[in-house]
Amino acid sequence: MNWVERAAELRQWSNGATRAPHKPLLLLYALGRFQQDDGDGELRYSAVEDELKRLLAEYGPRNRTSAAYPFHHLVSDGVWEVRTDRGAGSPGTGVRELRASNAAGRLVPELRVALRREPSLLGRMVRVLLDANFPPSLHGELCEAVGLEPDAAQVESERFSAARRQRDRRMRELVLTAYEYRCAFCGYDGRIGPVPVGLEAAHVRWWAFDGPDVVENGLCLCSLHHKLFDKGVLGVGDGHRVLVSQGFVGHSPAARAAVTDLSGRPLVGPRPDAAPIAAAHRAWHMEQVFHGDPRPAAAHAAPSSA
Repeated sequence: MNWVERAAELRQWSNGATRAPHKPLLLLYALGRFQQDDGDGELRYSAVEDELKRLLAEYGPRNRTSAAYPFHHLVSDGVWEVRTDRGAGSPGTGVRELRASNAAGRLVPELRVALRREPSLLGRMVRVLLDANFPPSLHGELCEAVGLEPDAAQVESERFSAARRQRDRRMRELVLTAYEYRCAFCGYDGRIGPVPVGLEAAHVRWWAFDGPDVVENGLCLCSLHHKLFDKGVLGVGDGHRVLVSQGFVGHSPAARAAVTDLSGRPLVGPRPDAAPIAAAHRAWHMEQVFHGDPRPAAAHAAPSSA
């Protein structure tokens, strides 16, 4: 049984490029609990519902669904089982039914045996789940959120076929060059000697969701704004202006300067001869990642592009 391949090929609801990370989030959570307590204890739905809802709210798409959805449907992928007071089998996706029947789930026995026999298997499963569903900027904090050890995502994942899509390692240099080594949101351009520090190439449409490794799908961002962009706090709107989610709360002068005051600011770059962000990729990010509605534009002067 190739458990890593099963993790990579979870059957998810699909509608074009719509994100549906509900099953991956539940499986990551279950792996985290296994790592903590060896996985023999069942996860009662009523006890973990709030934690699953929090994960879906923080790492799922704008159109959220009940935590009951993955709890029931993950069974069909052969990695998860559910039992109730009436015996084996899930009662469905009804929240009331799951609560009333004392539904509880856990990893299937064969997977639990394999994880104990081969300790590195857990890390490989975690890595493939993260790579297939989330951008690298969120991997570390996601592991922490589901209770996995910090190094769980550092294990090399297996290759499943020669045709598996590979990242273009030139992407970072192409994007940073196009934006002249400045954060497109705040203009930060720090270096140590000739080497840029704290600058990263962000995918607008995530690589895990067929986002291409090209300049028109990239932004040069400082580490802070890259994280906030991937979390849906920041976006790029019409006219290539910065959007800030109304859901963001920050009262300190630092929060206002770093985030709130960016609202409506034109992007810094790219160079005139470089491709700007493609409209289709901006639209995907707005639909699948950006949280809520954008704030009104702040009153400020545009940053210098010199």
